[in-house]
Amino acid sequence: MVTVEDVKNALRNVYDPEISINVQDLGLIYEVEVLGDHVKILHTLTSPMCPFADEICNDIRQAPMQLEGVNSVEVDITFDPPFTVDMIPEETRLEHGLF
Repeated sequence: MVTVEDVKNALRNVYDPEISINVQDLGLIYEVEVLGDHVKILHTLTSPMCPFADEICNDIRQAPMQLEGVNSVEVDITFDPPFTVDMIPEETRLEHGLF
């Protein structure tokens, strides 16, 4: 059975093209839920005006589908709370010089 951690690891293959940091480590993934063979993801974008929104949202939907045992993925986007640099984990900020 697929776990939440499996899904989060799969999301590490989805990058924001403008920042070149994956969406999981960037802090864009708010919630991941696994219900049998169904995955639910709640996420945000760095900005409501993100020029790569369609690409990123599609990639977020497709990443878990590559996992054995996942048959469907439901993706919801929210801007509440809005993304800020403070949402990026400290380790990622240090690694990419974002302080």
